[in-house]
Amino acid sequence: MKDAATALANDGKFRDPQVTADGQPRAHVPLSRPETLWFNTGTLCNITCVNCYIESSPENDRLVYMTEAEVRDYLDQLETRGWPVREIGFTGGEPFMNPEMCAMARAALDRGYDVLILTNAMRPMMRPNVQNALRALIEEYGDRLTLRISVDHWSAQHHDEERGTGAFEKTLAGMAWLRDAGARMTVAGRSLWNETETEARDGYRAFYAANRFAIDADNPAETVIFPEMDMRVEVPEITTACWGILGKSPDDVMCASSRMVVKRKGAPRPTVLSCTLLPYDPQFEMGETLEEAERDVALNHPHCAKFCVLGGASCSG
Repeated sequence: MKDAATALANDGKFRDPQVTADGQPRAHVPLSRPETLWFNTGTLCNITCVNCYIESSPENDRLVYMTEAEVRDYLDQLETRGWPVREIGFTGGEPFMNPEMCAMARAALDRGYDVLILTNAMRPMMRPNVQNALRALIEEYGDRLTLRISVDHWSAQHHDEERGTGAFEKTLAGMAWLRDAGARMTVAGRSLWNETETEARDGYRAFYAANRFAIDADNPAETVIFPEMDMRVEVPEITTACWGILGKSPDDVMCASSRMVVKRKGAPRPTVLSCTLLPYDPQFEMGETLEEAERDVALNHPHCAKFCVLGGASCSG
């Protein structure tokens, strides 16, 4: 069921997983190179952002806390299925709201995976017990652990427009603590303010220099500037012919290389989704096991077109 804004902007589109509105065969993406397995740690967050794609907030518990035991089960499945995954990612909500966040990260690091945690670096991460556990992980595993910090804009003014007054300073304090603890950090920004990419990266470069953050503003893997996912904007459907027209391959799209595990409120077990960006759309739910999640994904949503194919974005490290 698509929301009203999507239906209005893309009237008649994204209805049939097999064909587009004009009858052309819809593009599908096989899981051709599994590199990242994501876990959503829960949708609860310490703040409410203006444009959160997953609607995280202090009240939203539609996706409940993942547990260390559940993560270990999927790590076992990775080995059983032989997926050549190199990275385990954790997103939320705010992952450090989950009391088992550091234990889940350790479980993945112990198996030899790199770990990426997406965080706002605010109060949940700064609790003493979390700091102690996180410092131990940093000391033991070094650069195999990366924390990607949400810094929507390099200026306090624009960042706080999205996340609330004072949010920038709190995140800056968390980043300073991570810097001093020797953590590897990257940044996720957003393209909301009509800046050119050059202007945005210049702003982040100055921000990093002023705070002695060892982050490369020009490396898109270290400073990720995500295209916005505005559901009110009309986007084209992606057909099988688009790969040749655009000079792209299905291998370039995020669902060719990743899956995400979530646990819905009231559900007895977690389930696997094809996409980190679409946690509530049932057509992207693939089953409870990684084996079930090995099937192709129909690009049957505006985010598939704008964010992944045309925007070329990826949530992985």
